[in-house]
Amino acid sequence: MVVGSSIARLVAERGWQSRATDASVLARWDVLVGPDIAAHCSPVSLRDGELELVAESTAWATQLRMLSRQILGILRKELGPHVVRRITVRGPAAPSWNHGGMSTSGGRGPRDTYG
Repeated sequence: MVVGSSIARLVAERGWQSRATDASVLARWDVLVGPDIAAHCSPVSLRDGELELVAESTAWATQLRMLSRQILGILRKELGPHVVRRITVRGPAAPSWNHGGMSTSGGRGPRDTYG
């Protein structure tokens, strides 16, 4: 395939191999780890061998932390030992209770409103 070889040559000439590999991990996430895991988390970034995942819930974040060694083994088998060296898992972002430009300091926070 002429286009594929041209792109591969361009990537090699520009020194973009590591960026292209990192991008391929993010793009092929569901193929690499399977649909069950991919349905509950998504990769956010891969920089210097550290893959950052965001889980859909705190329960899944805990589960992924326990599975991180197995996931790392799968990724090393598929991609080689130096592409992903560490996995960091974050839970979902908490909602912000700040609305508008003004806020009070020293208050008890959102729990005041629940009884």
